[in-house]
Amino acid sequence: MYTIEIEKRCSCVKKDEELTLPLAFDSKEEAELKALKLINHMNANYCKKHRFFVTEEGEKLTIRVELACPKEIS
Repeated sequence: MYTIEIEKRCSCVKKDEELTLPLAFDSKEEAELKALKLINHMNANYCKKHRFFVTEEGEKLTIRVELACPKEIS
């Protein structure tokens, strides 16, 4: 059983009523696909003050938060 969890819940994550974690999947591929979809959604739609990425530890995928994103250079 593969699970997806969030390491730290910033205020953006807490406000997202549609996000219910942890999630569980029978296959690694399903879990990886869902985790990638989640971080793409989070990076595109949240406040942009943080960046989200996924790490894998055995059968656990953890969405991690980089709290201080570098500012984009124009």
